[in-house]
Amino acid sequence: MNILFAGTPEPSAKLLQSLININDINIVGVLTKPDVAQKRGNKIQQSQVSSVASEANLPLFKPHNLNSTEFKKTCLKLDFDFLVVAAYGKILPDWMLEIPKIMPVNVHYSLLPKYRGASPIQSCLLNGDKKTGITFIKMNNKLDEGDCIEKFEISVCDDHNKITLEEDLCNLAIENIFTVLSNIIQNNFSLLKQSDEGSSYCKKITKQDSLINFDMSSEEIYNKFRAFYEWPGISFEHKNTIVKIKEMFVLDKNNGCLDNEIFTFDKSGLIAQTSDKTIVITHLQFPNKNIISSVDAFNSYKEFFIK
Repeated sequence: MNILFAGTPEPSAKLLQSLININDINIVGVLTKPDVAQKRGNKIQQSQVSSVASEANLPLFKPHNLNSTEFKKTCLKLDFDFLVVAAYGKILPDWMLEIPKIMPVNVHYSLLPKYRGASPIQSCLLNGDKKTGITFIKMNNKLDEGDCIEKFEISVCDDHNKITLEEDLCNLAIENIFTVLSNIIQNNFSLLKQSDEGSSYCKKITKQDSLINFDMSSEEIYNKFRAFYEWPGISFEHKNTIVKIKEMFVLDKNNGCLDNEIFTFDKSGLIAQTSDKTIVITHLQFPNKNIISSVDAFNSYKEFFIK
C-alpha cells in the first residue's frame, strides 16, 4: 500500500518509522511543519518527523501554505492509497482529503468523541481518567469529527504522566495501524458516526496554564503535574517568586498537620498544605537556578518557606 504521511512531533516520528519498517508499505511522501528558528543561537530546528523522513531519504514537504499552487500541484502528482495523519498540527484542506484512492485516516490519541482537539493526553490526565486509548477515524473537514474506524483502549495508571502515557498510546498505534489499514483495503471494517453526546474539545496548552495554588486539592495539583510533566510543568508563586515543582507526590494525610502554615520540611521533602491533604515536593527550581532537591532547599531556602 502507498501512503502519504503527515505528522510533526516525536510520537508521529515513531509511527512513521514503524511504517517505513513494514515491507508491504511504501511511503510516497512525508508532510510536516516547516522548520523553526531557535531562540538561542538562531539555529534551525526541524521536526522529529522531518528527521526520520530525511534519514530514510523520503520525499519531504514542509509547506507554509497548504493551499499554495506549487504544493497542490506536487501533491496531486503523488499516487497513494492512504493519507495517514498523526498530530500534524494544521487543518488539512478539503482537496487534500479527496486525493487518496482509498481513505484519509487520522490517528487520534483519545477515545473519540471525548477530547477532540490539540491536547487529548493532557486533558485525560488533568481529569484523572482511568482509561483512554486511540481512535482511527476517516477524516473529514471538521476537527476530529470523522467517522470512527476502530478504537483501542488502555488503562491509565496513577503514575502515568504526559511522556509515559503518550509513549504507551504511540506503541498502541504502532501495534495496530497496519492491521487497520489492511482491513480497510479488504473492506473488513465498518464506520461508526461520532455522537456529539459525550464529546468535548480540549484547548492548546499554554505556559500560563502551569501556575497552581494551594487552594486546589492534592489530586488536582498532582493531575496537573502529570499532565504538564513534559511542558510547561507546574509552578507556584510564593513571596512574589515563581517556583517550579519538578518532582512531587501526594501524602495521604489531611492538611491539619501543618498547624496553619503552608509549608514545612521533613525527611521526605518540602511539604505543602493543599485544600484537602498535603503534597511532598522533592525537587524544585527557583528562577534562573538549577533544579535542587528538597534537602538543598532546606539548607539554602528554609527562611523563604518557613516564617
